[in-house]
Amino acid sequence: MHFTLTFSCPDKPGIVAAVSTALADKGADILETHQFSDRTAHRLFMRLAFTTPASMEDIRACLEPVRTEFNMTMRLHDAAVLPRLIIMVSKFDHALLNLLYQVRVNWLRAEIVTIVSNHQDSAATAAQAGIPYYYWPVNKDNKAEQEDRLRALVSETKADLIVLARYMQVLSDAFSTEMSGRIINIHHSFLPSFKGARPYHQAFARGVKLIGATAHYVTPDLDEGPIIEQETARVTHSLSAEDYVAAGRSIESQVLARAVKLHVEQRVMLNGHRTIIFS
Repeated sequence: MHFTLTFSCPDKPGIVAAVSTALADKGADILETHQFSDRTAHRLFMRLAFTTPASMEDIRACLEPVRTEFNMTMRLHDAAVLPRLIIMVSKFDHALLNLLYQVRVNWLRAEIVTIVSNHQDSAATAAQAGIPYYYWPVNKDNKAEQEDRLRALVSETKADLIVLARYMQVLSDAFSTEMSGRIINIHHSFLPSFKGARPYHQAFARGVKLIGATAHYVTPDLDEGPIIEQETARVTHSLSAEDYVAAGRSIESQVLARAVKLHVEQRVMLNGHRTIIFS
């Protein structure tokens, strides 16, 4: 069986040796390892990919004494189990289409269990892909009700991650907190610049020479969640605000797909308001 182990703990000598010894006792063959020691926080972050004839229950049991001794926050993932995604989209579908393609060609090893939208525009796309589609219009009067439906859908589908692929509704503070670390948004600017609505038009008004896109975890603070991935493109004075929007579509699609891939492969670890990326 193929597993991925991630953990963080207060940094001190003997941690790596203890984990490696415990895994070796179960016949593990370590295929990949990354580690980072935050000297400011005095905390160690580590990711290991390994194969072993042992079951997940056996691995958990052998690691439990190590986890307790070093006060670890630990996660063990069976690589054979595909993460389950809910994709949320509004009118612009470029990021959704790229995610569907990357899953289809197996570059992104995940299962899209449903697509949710506040518009009907992507219903045909979902039908063609054989994915259930939920059209849930949102307004100020039904926002809480629709979030309750989304909460129930996460439970019903056993979704591991919600991906906001240009979903142009702000989730409530309560839902964002409840789903902390399980919602990824693509924002169409190089954060922390140009937060909020119409960032390309904000960038055009300021005459910037670089535009970009940022994939980040959703928190109650709008567009301020921990950043997973970013990319930029050069623009000039000769371009219009609409040209900025057009140039940004491919950046957004690529950045979001890379961020989701990093997440589902257990390569992202939260370190306060920052992320550790083991790419």
